[in-house]
Amino acid sequence: MVKAVVGANWGDEGKGKITDMLAEEADIIVRFQGGANAGHTIVNNYGKFALHTLPSGVFYGHTTSVIGNGVALNIPLLINEIKSITDRNVPMPKILVSERCQIVMPYHISFDQYEEERLGGKSFGSTKSGIAPFYSDKYAKIGFQVSELFAEKELKEKLVRVCETKNVLLEHLYHKPTMNPDELFETMMDYREKIAPYVCDVSAFLDQALKDGKTVLLEGQLGTLKDPDHGIYPMVTSSSTLAAYGAIGAGIPPYEIKQVITVCKAYSSAVGAGAFVSELFGDEADELRRRGGDGGEFGATTGRPRRVGWFDCVASKYGCRLQGTTDVAFTVLDVLGYLDEIPVCVGYEIDGEVTTDFPVTYKLEKAKPVFKKLPGWKCGTRGIRKYEELPENCRKYVEYIEEQIGYPITMVSNGPGREDIIYRESPLKK
Repeated sequence: MVKAVVGANWGDEGKGKITDMLAEEADIIVRFQGGANAGHTIVNNYGKFALHTLPSGVFYGHTTSVIGNGVALNIPLLINEIKSITDRNVPMPKILVSERCQIVMPYHISFDQYEEERLGGKSFGSTKSGIAPFYSDKYAKIGFQVSELFAEKELKEKLVRVCETKNVLLEHLYHKPTMNPDELFETMMDYREKIAPYVCDVSAFLDQALKDGKTVLLEGQLGTLKDPDHGIYPMVTSSSTLAAYGAIGAGIPPYEIKQVITVCKAYSSAVGAGAFVSELFGDEADELRRRGGDGGEFGATTGRPRRVGWFDCVASKYGCRLQGTTDVAFTVLDVLGYLDEIPVCVGYEIDGEVTTDFPVTYKLEKAKPVFKKLPGWKCGTRGIRKYEELPENCRKYVEYIEEQIGYPITMVSNGPGREDIIYRESPLKK
């Protein structure tokens, strides 16, 4: 059985917590795309952790954590991340890395920074983790798979060829120091030594695991609206954030994915640039940001203040549709208990017409939010484990949003801990 945990919106929906929780019942957790440019914040018995590459199931002794072929693998960061959790008394997790996974090269990070500098005010709001240059090289077929670390002669020759083209850009476009292929080769040999213990044919491993009846959890990074095909292009990431890509990024058949748990926040938040129709500003935004998440709305990787706004039904309905949602996990509901009334974005006004369909980017830039205000519940909800024990207005808020997006909310998270979750029977669940 394969389940996917993915985001409905701009990322930062609380996927890490949901994956960490579902991992208790899983055997294998797979990261299938993206790199260390976004993180997942986890709160459990060991403490609070910000993971960047490791799957969110690493805190369980019975699980195997897999870095799939679709991931942008920064080897030094992965090794440091493993050490950062074992240094805090987390037992050494079982980790496998796909031999087909591609490597984030040191120059990818440099090029990311140089390009953002060059673009100035027209930059993409990159986290400067090397992700766009990495995926550019992957699809230009000048990237390096983990397997290539073990073919020294071919690796040396390829490094010379790659440096020839990169050095032209470094010298003439960015006016930066050029690269030496021999030094890069030494770096790659260091990478090989570090990653060798984990390398495996992940697709074959997962094939056998599925034949043996194991439960596999696919963990996505970011959300639908950051997908390069279906998101707010060009303010998107460089790998597909959709559950459908989980089959490709892990190396399994698409028909094996039986459940798609799409994570939605009870309000909206985003890191990075791009259209965000229900965004809040000023004191209201500061208040929500300060109360939000666990310790406030700041990026797990960058520490950047997240942009915040009210729940967006238009974006979330679209996000759930593209993911192929079977279940919605609705997170950080506990944060909203301070409000007298809570606006919900139910439509976009574009050129004088109201739509509930999520538009392409140039129309999105013109969209104004249409709000419906719902009454707040003016009390804390942490510690409540049963849906019927939530305040009436709180239940009405969940049910109104479920009706608007048209997908069943079967999990409600009302606190940062593993145990702060309410399961509910949704009338939309067939």
